[in-house]
Amino acid sequence: MLRTLLNKTSLTIAGLMSGTSLDGIDVAIVHIAGRGAETNIKLLHFESLPFDEEMREKLKRLCTIEHSDVAQVCGMNFAIAERFADAILQTAQAANMDMDDIDLISTHGQTIWHIPVADEDDRFLPKSTLQIGDLSVIAKRTGKPVVGDFRTADMAVGGQGAPLVPYGDDLMFRDAEKGRILQNIGGIGNCTALPSVKADGGMIAFDTGPGNMVMDQVVYELSAGELSYDANGDWAAQGKVHNELLADMLAHPYFQEPPPKTTGREMFGKAYASAWLATALSQGVSHADIVATATAFTAHTIARGYQEYILPHSDIAEVIVSGGGAHNRTLLRMLGELLPAQTILMSDELGISCDAKEAILFALLGNAFIQGEPNNVPAATGAERPTILGKLALP
Repeated sequence: MLRTLLNKTSLTIAGLMSGTSLDGIDVAIVHIAGRGAETNIKLLHFESLPFDEEMREKLKRLCTIEHSDVAQVCGMNFAIAERFADAILQTAQAANMDMDDIDLISTHGQTIWHIPVADEDDRFLPKSTLQIGDLSVIAKRTGKPVVGDFRTADMAVGGQGAPLVPYGDDLMFRDAEKGRILQNIGGIGNCTALPSVKADGGMIAFDTGPGNMVMDQVVYELSAGELSYDANGDWAAQGKVHNELLADMLAHPYFQEPPPKTTGREMFGKAYASAWLATALSQGVSHADIVATATAFTAHTIARGYQEYILPHSDIAEVIVSGGGAHNRTLLRMLGELLPAQTILMSDELGISCDAKEAILFALLGNAFIQGEPNNVPAATGAERPTILGKLALP
């Protein structure tokens, strides 16, 4: 099986993404031909399969020190792998494809904890990361080879293990004439700045901070669990930004750190959002104003990240947004107001579904692994050198 896979000139890969937003599983079945800069991509089918509320809330708890334990992490590693495998099988069925039509599965896994910088006071807390969703379980259930656990190899050569998307962003979006920023807004926001082909200067990439994570948790709690997110940004549009609360949020130390930098639920997850919400409610701020302020927080952290670390070095004409946050019209309006010199686009306008983009990127990372091509970007992660990310499980 492996020999056949290595000898193929093109592969059909199911890329699987389950991000920090914890809203569900995205699966993109992609036909990929070639390697490196000559890679050609065709999306064959995409499905987004939501988590049920019980699994989503259990995952949130696992991402906190206070409510997690080793038995729960151990069990969820297999339980979510079963869910990943089901998602692959369901997507193949929806695409009217047999599993024999798929050569490879490439999965990000579910991040439970991420330590991008070593704890100097504890030698047992080095730079490290944990993504669950066991590769062997997925391989055995689907009958296909599975590549995953990408972040650890980058950390092994000195990187922060993220962001991983710049590899695919460069392949899909670098333009001959225009500088672009690719902004994904999932649970966490991450950006990749791509100077035009003819321009001097290299790629810059980093996590801008919370994407949907704080907004979603605030909406969930304010609605007593009836809503998991602010659809279209409609609730935020009814409120006004509370500038003092916003200023306090923007004073967080993360936003003063220069790239390379990454973050996640360990910093801006449920505990952070719930504590901030309690403060806002104690000051008598209305629900609509709270949601508007949480939305502005994401917009300002994105724009400030550009203004401090990208725009002084690169001529950027377009910001291309993807991820669930691309559907939040209020968020995009705020972003446009903060970045008047740049055109804000959804990646759909360039032929790449904003919902499918990250799953496609993981298909590309899996293809690079099979081709023996380095698929990290040291300028983005801080790694000492390019290296091949990923581990392989066989059925």
